[in-house]
Amino acid sequence: MIKLKCVAMLFCLAVAIVGCDDDDDSVSSAGTETYSSEMVVKWLNIQARMLRVPLPAGVGTQAADRAQAYSGIALYEAVVQGMPTHHTLAGQLTDFPAMPEIESGVLYHWAVSGNAALAEINRLLFPTASVTNKASVDSLETALQSAFATDIDAETMQRSIDYGKLVASKVYDWAASDGSGNTNPPYVPSGAAGTWVSTPPNFPPAVNPYASQRRLLVPGVATGTTLSPPPAYSAMAGSEFYNMVKDVYDKSLVLTPDQTAMALYHRDAPGYPGGGHFVPILAQVLSKALPALDVAAIAYAKVGIAQGDATVVCFTYKYSFNQVRPITYIRNEMGHATWNALFNTPGHPEFPAAHATISSAVAEALTDVFGDNFAFTLNTYAYLGLPNRSYTSFRTMSKEMADSRVFGGIHYQASCDKGRELGKKVAENVLSTVDF
Repeated sequence: MIKLKCVAMLFCLAVAIVGCDDDDDSVSSAGTETYSSEMVVKWLNIQARMLRVPLPAGVGTQAADRAQAYSGIALYEAVVQGMPTHHTLAGQLTDFPAMPEIESGVLYHWAVSGNAALAEINRLLFPTASVTNKASVDSLETALQSAFATDIDAETMQRSIDYGKLVASKVYDWAASDGSGNTNPPYVPSGAAGTWVSTPPNFPPAVNPYASQRRLLVPGVATGTTLSPPPAYSAMAGSEFYNMVKDVYDKSLVLTPDQTAMALYHRDAPGYPGGGHFVPILAQVLSKALPALDVAAIAYAKVGIAQGDATVVCFTYKYSFNQVRPITYIRNEMGHATWNALFNTPGHPEFPAAHATISSAVAEALTDVFGDNFAFTLNTYAYLGLPNRSYTSFRTMSKEMADSRVFGGIHYQASCDKGRELGKKVAENVLSTVDF
């Protein structure tokens, strides 16, 4: 059960001591830190369920990273007024507008506001959700409201709900102008030697080819992220490029059971296509840490912002370098015409590796909140029958996610290593720029 705490009311304690006027109507809402984070975990689990469904062709990470980012921002803004030492993100994120003011002299229940904000933002972000998932959103919102109702009067309940929904609407209006809805012509590969083409056996369409048109959440977040280029393309045996690809091929022939399990665990599909696995990961971390609502809101916002901007920066670089995937080179240049990766290669250029970049950014955000020695176990894919995986820190999780793409046969080791550096720098820029 959610641990509910009564809303604190500060009345005149003793007229003889403080000389309060009889008409003094000052009140104070209980701080965000007095509420449990269990409500947030429940909403993350609902969102994870919505992200399990197949995404439209070509959408990929765009749906997952936007959901994480804008939900985290909406929650944070819905409860930050109950966090006296923290600040709104208005004026800090790119073009982010001022958030609604709260009424003075009245009570708010910040868990109710957060619940309303997360319900509303999920409705807005997932308009095509299934009937079952839409019903789950309604049901969870109502159940949590009922649980909180024992704490407060009807007016405080409605005021808190209205505030949370208004914040979510403002956040969504801002999100709708981020460029993700731009209509672009289909991406046509250049066909030049060494550049990306759609890969067998499923030949997916290009994913996020126009990511550069999306607005970055944090101004200047790409500062200092310039990547040194990968080895020059060459089909010559013994060249640096050839040896880089041969490393992937050689490893594919001698995979250990754990390397295979690692690669399959982090493949995303089936599961959470396009980076959606970070939603249940955050839920599991919060379930282990059991922070108060204020810390959960900060973690959600930091993870979402880092993931969102790392995704845009990564995919912008991908289509700039436009590097060929291992399966294309191994089949066409190395002569292994029937070779396959362990699972289907995603539909976008190889360099830098997205799993490596985004997982590193998320790891840095989580480390900033929960520390560097946070041991945890993931059961993200238990519903698919995959064994749990355990880590001693968020950075070890990121390293495994990166390396898993090499064992899976879809990335070069250098691309994963540089991707992790890229994600770390993006997260550092987020954390040093935004004053929470």
